[in-house]
Amino acid sequence: MNKKRASRITEALQMIVIAKDELEICRDEEQEYLDNMPENLQGGDKAIAAEETINTLDDAISGLEEAVEACGEIEGVSVDV
Repeated sequence: MNKKRASRITEALQMIVIAKDELEICRDEEQEYLDNMPENLQGGDKAIAAEETINTLDDAISGLEEAVEACGEIEGVSVDV
């Protein structure tokens, strides 16, 4: 692989890491929202929606981690996770 393509992949991976970090922040905030929800709302629609959002964000984060790991195996490509 030439240096130009490796550099482009490295830049893309850095963007993926930034996106992953942002999703983790959103997930953590949603978890905090759920954890601090009043007891009388914990079994309701808002709690269920928050749990689904957390699970979906976890799936997205895992997918991004897999992408970084897979592309990190390309010779000449490096990314700080």
